[in-house]
Amino acid sequence: MKTLVLLVLASLAAVCLSLGVFVAQAQADAVVGPKTAADLTLVQLESLNEVCEQNLACEHMMDTAGIIAAYTTHYGPIPY
Repeated sequence: MKTLVLLVLASLAAVCLSLGVFVAQAQADAVVGPKTAADLTLVQLESLNEVCEQNLACEHMMDTAGIIAAYTTHYGPIPY
């Protein structure tokens, strides 16, 4: 039974890949849009703030451009 389920899932993945169902991250971001500070909770913003404070350049940019711009510039996409 487990083999059958695994075979069906593998087949489904193969079909999706061959039909181009999956999209690139840049295309998905264009449709969904970037995260804003309003999308994050206070705990999440504080977590980003703590990470950014460890890097002087990120901390300076955080003071001028905001936490979202600073974090994404120095560390990449927001993980949540």
